[in-house]
Amino acid sequence: MALDLSMPILVVDDYQTMVRIIRNLLKQLGFEEVDDASDGTAALARMKGRKYGLVISDWNMEPMTGYELLRHVRADESLRTTPFIMVTAESKTENVIAAKKAGVNNYIVKPFNAATLKSKIEAVCGS
Repeated sequence: MALDLSMPILVVDDYQTMVRIIRNLLKQLGFEEVDDASDGTAALARMKGRKYGLVISDWNMEPMTGYELLRHVRADESLRTTPFIMVTAESKTENVIAAKKAGVNNYIVKPFNAATLKSKIEAVCGS
């Protein structure tokens, strides 16, 4: 199955430059429907109002981290099946294990390029 380029994607990062970078990479890949949120709390509010085909979230944010957001999403009956990719600057084994246990679908370590992002999205959303 090809990637659904029309699916809405939510990018969550408190660093606006990173949001722009991910938005541009997604656009290069052909995705048009990209929303963003500056932290986990804002992301949850957006997710209550719109069904996203994918969430790409930074791990390290304040006040709600990407890990906490992931746990909220997985605990919510209406959101729990949303594909979730975690982005982090650190590839600490304990973080990867914690995210996997919490139900993350995939993991990207910064810096990354469009090809890496595409392969991670295909692994999560393609079949």
